Amino acid sequence: MTAKTLVILKTMNVLFWVIFIGLCIKTGAILVSFSVSLFVNPAGANNLYLGLDLSDLFTFDKMHYVSIVSSIILINGLKAYIAYLVVRIFFKFTLTSPFEANITSLISEISYVALATGILAIVASGYSDWLAKKGIPIPHDWGSGEILFFAGVIYIIAQVFSKGKEIQTENDLTV
Repeated sequence: MTAKTLVILKTMNVLFWVIFIGLCIKTGAILVSFSVSLFVNPAGANNLYLGLDLSDLFTFDKMHYVSIVSSIILINGLKAYIAYLVVRIFFKFTLTSPFEANITSLISEISYVALATGILAIVASGYSDWLAKKGIPIPHDWGSGEILFFAGVIYIIAQVFSKGKEIQTENDLTV
């Protein structure tokens, strides 16, 4: 194991901590501003988070507003959970024995959560398109294609790790 590899892994660990914390903050900020727009000041829907304006949707129908914002919160929460799972991998990962059962299960869980997130994003995107046909455009990019692509790549990696775990177990038994 080279020093360069260790530096890259430590840097990636720090980056995923930053991503995890950032996604938690983003999810929390949307949740708080959503709550304020519902219960305190309806004008809060004008700038829900970083310029996200859902005021037209709010005035059109509150249930559609709640559904769309709940989808945004849930998708961001699931992304934060994926980042958390990656952080957990860094706690358990060693280069001397990379194919451990707990790491393989974490990678598989990441792929399943990413798949669920992608499916939710597809549903939310279709719902947004339906609302746009009703004259209420939703200025939000759901990123469903990217999330599903990510889920597929991580699933393939999970299968490689699963096979690597089997080979590593066989090698440990023969020694």
